[in-house]
Amino acid sequence: MRTLVIIPTYDERENVGSIVGRVRASVPDADVLIVDDNSPDGTGELADALAATDASVHVLHRTGKDGLGAAYRAGMQWALDAGYEVVVEMDADGSHQPEQLPRLLDAVRSPELPTGADVVLGSRWVDGGGVVNWPARRRLISRGGSTYSRLALGLPIRDVTGGYRAFTADALRRLHFDRTESQGYCFQIDMTRRAYDARLRIVEVPITFVERERGASKMGGGIVVEAMLRVTLWGLTGLPRRFRRRPSPAETESAARA
Repeated sequence: MRTLVIIPTYDERENVGSIVGRVRASVPDADVLIVDDNSPDGTGELADALAATDASVHVLHRTGKDGLGAAYRAGMQWALDAGYEVVVEMDADGSHQPEQLPRLLDAVRSPELPTGADVVLGSRWVDGGGVVNWPARRRLISRGGSTYSRLALGLPIRDVTGGYRAFTADALRRLHFDRTESQGYCFQIDMTRRAYDARLRIVEVPITFVERERGASKMGGGIVVEAMLRVTLWGLTGLPRRFRRRPSPAETESAARA
């Protein structure tokens, strides 16, 4: 199946070459789309140089920094317009290990695997998953945010906030991702709740998240506040529907894959 890995970038010049090379080595049949938000450090120019030497690498230049959600919306629309069948989200800083991408792709629904998933979540919080080089505070914020989102939204999913994911093209169309408004990592929560509400088949696959070694994290206080406010609002407005709805056994599952 034609697969596209979307990698949003902003000031990731130190990392983009390495991550693209690792993706191409791990899944040679997959294409890469770098979505650059006009990085002042020259990430976009380096991305163009990578694309000039590899026909499987593409670059989408945006006019300015507009948030992770906007970058993914643009990349997903580009992927659908280009006819890709599977779309993957991946961070540029190496925290999502490309070497684990085959695990996610092996779980995706396909003609060869009709019982596969519509949405595959790389999960840090299922058996076999984990994080490396995170301080206790960062671990607490991440697990706390995921737990709060699960409870507020009634989601039977362990890692609601993770950003290493694979979607079938059909799933993206059904999720109406273009109608999402979240700018930061709250976009991931929004897509998760939409997938659950659409009764798509969701599978969590264990991954190991490795803290970046180069460059600065884009996680700021405003991103956390946006997530808290939106999740709380979604939780309150969705209460009547949640009490009426009962999930089918096949909707979500955790898959431990070596």
